[in-house]
Amino acid sequence: MRTPFRRTHRTFIAAASLMALTFAVPALAQQVPPDVQAKIDAMQAQIDAQQAQLNALKSQIATQYNAPVAAPIAPAPSVAAAPAKPVAPAVTATLKNGSPMLASSDGAFTFNIKGLFQADAATYNQDSNLPAAVTARDLNSGTNIRRARVIFNGKMFSDFDYNLTFDFGGAGAEDVGRVHEAWVQYSGFKSAKFRVGEFAPSVGLADAGSQGGSAFLERPAAAEMARNVSAGDTRMSIAAFNARDRYLWSFAVTGNTMSSLNTAASGFNTVNNDEQLGIAARIAGTPVKTKDALIHVGLNYSGIINPADTGAAAATRYPVQLRERPELRVDATRLVDSGAINADSASVTGLEFGAQYKSLFLQSEAFDYRIERLNAATGVTNPKFTGWYVEGGWVLTGESRKYNTQTAAFDGVTPAANFDPASGHWGAFELVARYSTLDLNYHDQAALAADRIRGGQQDITSLGLNWQLTPTVRFLFQGQSVEVKRLNAAGDPIGQDYTAFAVRSQFGF
Repeated sequence: MRTPFRRTHRTFIAAASLMALTFAVPALAQQVPPDVQAKIDAMQAQIDAQQAQLNALKSQIATQYNAPVAAPIAPAPSVAAAPAKPVAPAVTATLKNGSPMLASSDGAFTFNIKGLFQADAATYNQDSNLPAAVTARDLNSGTNIRRARVIFNGKMFSDFDYNLTFDFGGAGAEDVGRVHEAWVQYSGFKSAKFRVGEFAPSVGLADAGSQGGSAFLERPAAAEMARNVSAGDTRMSIAAFNARDRYLWSFAVTGNTMSSLNTAASGFNTVNNDEQLGIAARIAGTPVKTKDALIHVGLNYSGIINPADTGAAAATRYPVQLRERPELRVDATRLVDSGAINADSASVTGLEFGAQYKSLFLQSEAFDYRIERLNAATGVTNPKFTGWYVEGGWVLTGESRKYNTQTAAFDGVTPAANFDPASGHWGAFELVARYSTLDLNYHDQAALAADRIRGGQQDITSLGLNWQLTPTVRFLFQGQSVEVKRLNAAGDPIGQDYTAFAVRSQFGF
């Protein structure tokens, strides 16, 4: 026969076991899979029901034998759910204006694919009876893939930006492909960004403008020559810069440009600035900026501190050479050229001005080029050259050129309505005009031959019509009148006047 004492004894054994489970279960459930957690929750419910039955039984025993009722056993605490495993940020994909972009949901990583393709066609109208002294000046009409770029850029770990650009276009002849830009940049500081690699440092208003949205097929000759003294494309550089409150500053230490193998060459193209050391600096901004208007001003400077050393056997050991093409690249001939000057250093100083009012824009730059000769003979002075341009445009359909505060330069036109003849939309049309001059003559009539430089003077007047069908597709129609005045070493004229007409077909994404 079961006595109340034996039932009480068994009751307390069950209670002790239940308390042991109460403390043991949480310790075992640190990281529990969801299916196991569900089973644990079911067991917890069963335990709670048994606790209720046990408390009722204790109360019955105490009543029957007049024993004090023990405090009810507290329900066992619920087993905590296992902490969730870290989940990688989701990735979103977009396709803005045909440009694919991947981005993590936290914005720490992005990856963009972009492209720019420009095909030029031009015809040169030269005199057929050029003087006999004019040699190698037969400019070839034809076509050229000016730029064919594939661009990968984006962000890593929130504060690091990167860019890798390959270009298969060229000047006068397409290239087999080369690394056009390859750099990494730290953008984590508010006061400055730091970039290192192969890129073109900012050295002017025309230089900083996007070539995908430029008003003309090429930059003005004076600006193009200035950017290539110690900066320009494929330049190895390290730079610090920032753009805040409508102002930009930048400073770069530069080295050589990267050599490339052209399809028309038997070896790598000669680079006359190998081992060169230079600097490039710029400050620019918009002191006046309203909803419909702005004024841009700027100052830029670039210089060669140590010219390249071409070796003791070279005719000119430390050469600095200033030369430029006539703002068209279907034929790559340069019509003005200072020749190689043995130099201790060189510098270019540029002044910038720009203005915009609604659909009108204007920009201009003036440059002063100086070369310090090395070990110059008696009576031989340091040459100075000049160049400047002024250009402007009017968007006939009412849109405005964009002003990019991050580069302190004008970008392209985005049509208010994309090309769609069925809806009566034809895109945006812009009339543009430019006058540029570049003078590479110095003491060209001097009695001392070693002192004179007959690089020539080049004056170009250009008119154009730009048709922007969509943000990614456009056509440029441009006419040029070119006048070159130049003497050879014997004093015979080798300049010429000619006209040219060119068309560019472009798409980018």
